[in-house]
Amino acid sequence: MSGIEDLYLLQISAAGLPEPHREYPLIPGRRFRADFAWPEHKLAVEIEGGTWVNGRHVRGTGYMNDCRKYNLAVLHGWRVLRFTSEMVRDGEALDITEQVMTGGNNALVSSNAANAADRILNLE
Repeated sequence: MSGIEDLYLLQISAAGLPEPHREYPLIPGRRFRADFAWPEHKLAVEIEGGTWVNGRHVRGTGYMNDCRKYNLAVLHGWRVLRFTSEMVRDGEALDITEQVMTGGNNALVSSNAANAADRILNLE
């Protein structure tokens, strides 16, 4: 487990959310695992490291394999959230996880999540 995953787990605990399973096999009989999972909610979280340093998740084969993994998980009923290290550090990952876990609505979107959404929408 990486330091950023440790930070995310600490944030989850501090927020009072249920403890997730770590390195959870999403689909029986398949090798891949989610960094974190709440099977009772069918929620999986992946922390994507190496975003700015050409890590495995952003290079051709790794990116393609991750896409297949996430799509297969969705086909099996999982919701998959993907976060970068920066999203964990600034609290956005926790905010979004809390919203999904608690059924939060748009009125409860934190400033971090709202700012991220604004950045994305302004790219169009």
